[in-house]
Amino acid sequence: MKARLIPMFFGSEPSPEFTKQLSTVAELLSDVAEILSPVRVGSAATNVDAVLVPEMLGEAYRRVEELRRPALPILVITSEFGTVAMWDWEINSYLRDAGITVYAPYNLAQAKLICKGLALKNEMRKMRFLVFQDNPGEGFQASIFKRFYWWEQECSQRMFDKFGIRVERRSFRELGAKAQAIPDEAARETWAQWKSRLKIGPMPERSLLSALKVYIAVKQEIDEAGAIAGAGINCLNESHFSDSTPCLAWNMLYEERRLIWGCEADTVSMLTKYLVNAVLDVPVMMTNMYPFIMGDAALKHERIPSFPKVASEPDNHLLAAHCGYFGVVPQSFSTSWSLERKVLAIVNDNATAIDARMPVGPITLVKLSTSFDAISVARGEIESYARYKNSDCMNGAVIKVADGPRLVDNLASHHYIVTTGDNRAGIDLLAKLFDLEVVSY
Repeated sequence: MKARLIPMFFGSEPSPEFTKQLSTVAELLSDVAEILSPVRVGSAATNVDAVLVPEMLGEAYRRVEELRRPALPILVITSEFGTVAMWDWEINSYLRDAGITVYAPYNLAQAKLICKGLALKNEMRKMRFLVFQDNPGEGFQASIFKRFYWWEQECSQRMFDKFGIRVERRSFRELGAKAQAIPDEAARETWAQWKSRLKIGPMPERSLLSALKVYIAVKQEIDEAGAIAGAGINCLNESHFSDSTPCLAWNMLYEERRLIWGCEADTVSMLTKYLVNAVLDVPVMMTNMYPFIMGDAALKHERIPSFPKVASEPDNHLLAAHCGYFGVVPQSFSTSWSLERKVLAIVNDNATAIDARMPVGPITLVKLSTSFDAISVARGEIESYARYKNSDCMNGAVIKVADGPRLVDNLASHHYIVTTGDNRAGIDLLAKLFDLEVVSY
């Protein structure tokens, strides 16, 4: 997946400076961009992601309409280091004031991020999310699950209108039956290929084989469908359709093909993870937010007596937990990882769950809005992890944010995406690429 860039030059032919800089840029961006043959400023361009300007001239002030004509963003990389040259800031500002989208990276990593984002915008129009569900909201805990926006047709339509990605729905009932019909020997063969890479806690062989069968079944569906960017299952609300959970499958599919997963078939979370992971190339996972200031309303859901003790500012703390542990975290994102027996009563007694941790330290919470015109961002820190016996929080992350009450007043969902590190600058650029307002907390 590479961005297609068309270099444009001022004048009747490329200058020696243009040619030299273009060669430098092509080498620097070889892994993320396909550089097409240069053309004059104002030339028509089709099947292209952006105009590349490797040499900027003052002539740009007088040729705004020609620069506007291709109706494409302009990527200005005019230094030998893969960045914009400082002397071009004024011209770039002038062009932006004229309504032209200008990207002017201040380091090479940002230039590559821009290219990856431009390529993804085009790629997403060919991709789909595969979702397994039958009658969402009609199963277990209907009073809770009927409230979720991601199952609305309006949600899927808005995702398509904004990003071009389609949601394809298939039967979870049929998937569950397909998985259970897979021979034990096929699951054992898969286990033989993976056992050196997976840590498994104490559990019956049947639990492990059932989890592996879900992986085999989902993988077959994805291979059959083709062009799938992510897959999700209504695994809690309709858990009666399966004797297992897809947690292990999501880990294995991400590790072998970087497939994005959707717990509870949450397509908004899937899309958020897909954008951030594909463009920023940072660890992502989805979990539930339990703010300390919510008190008993949060404690009751997790079946815990109190929130963990913190050194200060409890109102600025959250407990993050999902399906009995922190949530589904791929092994490559984890500091510790193991597959354990299920915790939640809502799923089959044979089911499993992942007990994993991400690094203690800086994180960024992020989530697309339901309108898909904004993205919520909050810098935080995982301070520690808390375990509660005989609860629905056997391992949850204790997260501190800058302003807990303000964040809670504006949360986009109970599902949020945790990304490792301070990724606000990258998300700002991602938002610009996809025309999103950044709402920071």
